[in-house]
Amino acid sequence: LCPPGVLPLCGRLPAWDRASRPPPSPLQPPGLPLAPCRSFSNNKIQVELDESSGVAMMKFKSPPVNSLSLEFLTEFSISLEKLENNRACRGVIITSALPKIFSSGLDITEMCGKSIEHYTEFWRAVQEMWLRLYGSNMVTVAAVNGSSPAGGCLMALSCDYRIMAENPKFSIGLNEAQLGIVAPFWFKDTFVNVVGHRVAERSLQLGSLHPAPEALKLGLVDELVPEEKLMEKAAAVMAQWLALPDHARQLTKTMMRKAVLDRLVAHREEDIKNFISFVSKESIQKSLRMYMEMLKKRKS
Repeated sequence: LCPPGVLPLCGRLPAWDRASRPPPSPLQPPGLPLAPCRSFSNNKIQVELDESSGVAMMKFKSPPVNSLSLEFLTEFSISLEKLENNRACRGVIITSALPKIFSSGLDITEMCGKSIEHYTEFWRAVQEMWLRLYGSNMVTVAAVNGSSPAGGCLMALSCDYRIMAENPKFSIGLNEAQLGIVAPFWFKDTFVNVVGHRVAERSLQLGSLHPAPEALKLGLVDELVPEEKLMEKAAAVMAQWLALPDHARQLTKTMMRKAVLDRLVAHREEDIKNFISFVSKESIQKSLRMYMEMLKKRKS
């Protein structure tokens, strides 16, 4: 499902050309070792692949709030690429290793007081993350175990299925407007494809963050489950999706998502220029500095 212009992340053979596998088994219960299991860990991303089920677990581990820094985004794309290129892997569950937060979204420090070159590199990494995740051949399940504003919400929206912890204190949404930032067209397209045009339009204009129960009502997430059962439910959903033939699911996913992916690929450089032009404005820089100062005061 790799669109043209994206690195050949999905270069492995299509599922129907690979050796047939036994039916997938659910992930083993928490606390038991996964066997056989391959794991690799970077500074900010931890991955474990259970080869018996074909399911990987990817955990964000970038304290304090899993913000999407350039380093985080690069590690994420590399980790996803490794899984895509591993024939043993058919699906990935994405979650957070930190309590109460899935991801706080784009790292504001990457957008404040930096050079044009840095903004270019950073935004290209944001694009790459989305192109790879939204266009992945694998089944992708987001186990949202904490709040997930802005870019964190985008990552969840980009998955095939979203399960959120049943906690009214946890919220999710594309709240860029609250910071004086306009969500790019491909954020908007992804959102519209999940919740529909009217809900997306209202939510984007207001920069809304939706508490978990409201997110379920709007269709922003597919299920709410008690926190302690989140991973168990994610494993069960994954097994259900993997019970279908890979080729039919992958071709259907391509059919549904290709137009949105192609739109960014066709306008990728223009999108980078728009981001640089926008974020370089003094009014935006001032707004970002004020937001960073507010965060510092909260910490102190």
